[in-house]
Amino acid sequence: MKILAINGSPRLIGNTTNIVGDFLDRLNRDGFETEQEQIYGYDLEPCNDCRTCEMRGDGRCINEEDGFNNVLDKLRQADGIVLAAPAYQGTTPCVMRNFLERAGLVLSVSDKGLRGKVGCALTVCAHDGGDTAYAELIRWMMQAQMVVVGAAPAPVFRALNSPQYAEDKDAVKGMDSLAENFSWAVRNLAGRKER
Repeated sequence: MKILAINGSPRLIGNTTNIVGDFLDRLNRDGFETEQEQIYGYDLEPCNDCRTCEMRGDGRCINEEDGFNNVLDKLRQADGIVLAAPAYQGTTPCVMRNFLERAGLVLSVSDKGLRGKVGCALTVCAHDGGDTAYAELIRWMMQAQMVVVGAAPAPVFRALNSPQYAEDKDAVKGMDSLAENFSWAVRNLAGRKER
């Protein structure tokens, strides 16, 4: 079974990347195949709401040059999806919002390709905004009609420089709980046919 993590951080090596790496390591130990996509490297264009995806009905964005459609195809093929991002100025960074806007529109007007897939979120913040970023990622998955898995405490880390995140014992506990819940959900829900 395949797990795809979408990393929405503009920092190639930092807290978000390391948190996702730790989370995916836990899933690897449970026998999952995992991949982390760092979308910052794609230089994604913003959605201009042209609605060509709706007119074509093929589940693809008209912009074939920036790699967005390749990532969207990987999302459709995954059994489980992890969305991860830091909080910048109280919300997710623009690269993540950019991706979510485009993916949300294409999916909502075409095949609804993530419906029923299992998803979860991880966030990190230096001071504040972590809960807002976490809620933003969860809400997006719910709008995509995914089965969203949570944990207690929530996996919202407080850290400035990596690997400071490991000092947030509550968030680490939440991530451990999330890995267990997510693993169970993917094994039990992935591939089920809709009613």
